[in-house]
Amino acid sequence: MLKLHDLSKIYRTDEVETVALDTVNIEIEAGEFVAIMGPSGCGKSTLLNIIGMLDSPTSGAYLFLDEDVSGYSESQLSNIRKHNIGFIFQSFNLIDELTVAENIELALLYHNIPASERKSRVATIMDKVGIAHRAKHMPSQLSGGQQQRVAVARAVVGNQGLILADEPTGNLDSAHGQEVMEMLQGLNDEGTTIVMVTHSPAHSDYARRTINLFDGHVVTENLRATG
Repeated sequence: MLKLHDLSKIYRTDEVETVALDTVNIEIEAGEFVAIMGPSGCGKSTLLNIIGMLDSPTSGAYLFLDEDVSGYSESQLSNIRKHNIGFIFQSFNLIDELTVAENIELALLYHNIPASERKSRVATIMDKVGIAHRAKHMPSQLSGGQQQRVAVARAVVGNQGLILADEPTGNLDSAHGQEVMEMLQGLNDEGTTIVMVTHSPAHSDYARRTINLFDGHVVTENLRATG
């Protein structure tokens, strides 16, 4: 699905040069569940942002679905992103003034999908993630775990093949965190590719493969033994 070849990201100011990623080589196949781990400041979020086309590499190649997108314009990247990639963030990023259903439907407004089909898709995905009974509630009326369920629903309602999750359980207690991880595992079992940044070894165990970063380098890759 995607391949990073000798990819680097350098942030420069007048006085300081910071190497966030240094000649990273990673390949992720369709249908994988990959966890990215490492200490704070090692480049995890930068890597996820480049994979999600929210940031561009300084050098190297990024192949997404066999296209080298590393030199694409923002409009080109935006077009690929909205049809292929869903995002789940630690902070949920829901719009307070919209209901649960409206927050999820927002992800479909850029896809030229008729209103009746949008409503149908939203209803189906709300039922799937167990939030249908909260459809007309506002985000402020939900628990953290319920808000993250809405965020997951929003990420997958457009049938994106790749989900990028940045510390998706970071603001949740252990019980709700486990619920979200089981939901992600269920999506992966159905064929969705998931790349997740996490600090939690317990949550990385849900992934089939763990990539460990340190100072912008990939230092180890581990495959989880299947039972």
